[in-house]
Amino acid sequence: MLEWPDDKTHASGLIPGPAGDLQVDIDLPDDTPRGLALVCHPHPQQGGTKDNKVVFMMARAATMAGFAAVRFNFRGVGESEGAYDAGVGEVDDAAAVRDWALEASGLSLAAVAGFSFGSAVALRLADRDAPPSLVTVGFPSAYFDGALPRPDSDWLAVFGDADDVIDVNASIEAVRELEPAVDVQILEGAGHFLHGRLTDLRKRVIAHLDEAEG
Repeated sequence: MLEWPDDKTHASGLIPGPAGDLQVDIDLPDDTPRGLALVCHPHPQQGGTKDNKVVFMMARAATMAGFAAVRFNFRGVGESEGAYDAGVGEVDDAAAVRDWALEASGLSLAAVAGFSFGSAVALRLADRDAPPSLVTVGFPSAYFDGALPRPDSDWLAVFGDADDVIDVNASIEAVRELEPAVDVQILEGAGHFLHGRLTDLRKRVIAHLDEAEG
C-alpha cells in the first residue's frame, strides 16, 4: 500500500477505498507543503483519468503554489477497483482519498479541485465539508438538479467560452447566480479541454491558491 513520501517529491500506489483499492499519485512542492490539494478527474466512461492534462496542470499549479497535490483514479479506472457509480460513489472515493492523505501527511486540507465530471464531484465533496478553496474547470451544471450548492469555500470557476462538451452558457449563468459570488473566469476562445491554454489555466489557479489557507 502507498505510503506518504518523506524523502522524494512524487509517489504512486494504492490505498483502500470504499469499493476496493484506489490508485493515487502524490506530488510535493520543493519546500515543506503549506497544505493539501485534492484534484478530481473527468468522466470515467469518457476516458477521464488522473493523468488527464488539465488535471495534471491543476496539480502542477498546486505544487507551484506550495501545496501537496493528490490525484487519483475513480473506481473502475486504471488500477482502481470497483465500477462506475454515476457520480455518487465517486464522491465517496474522493472523500476516502482526502481522508487518507490528511492522515498520512499530517497536513491540513487547503483545496479541492476538479475538471468536468471531476468538478461536479469536487463541488459535492466541498458541499459536505467545505475546504478553504474550491477550483472547478469546465463545470457542468447539468449534473445537478435544481439550485447548485454553494459551499463556504473561496471558489474559482474557470470556463472556456467555446466549450462544446457542456452547456457552457447555462453553467456559467448558474454559477454566477450563486451567493456569495463565485470568482468566474472565462478563457475566451477556449474549448472544453483548454487546448493551447493550459499555461493560462496554471497561472490562474496559482494566483487563486496563493490566497488559500494552508
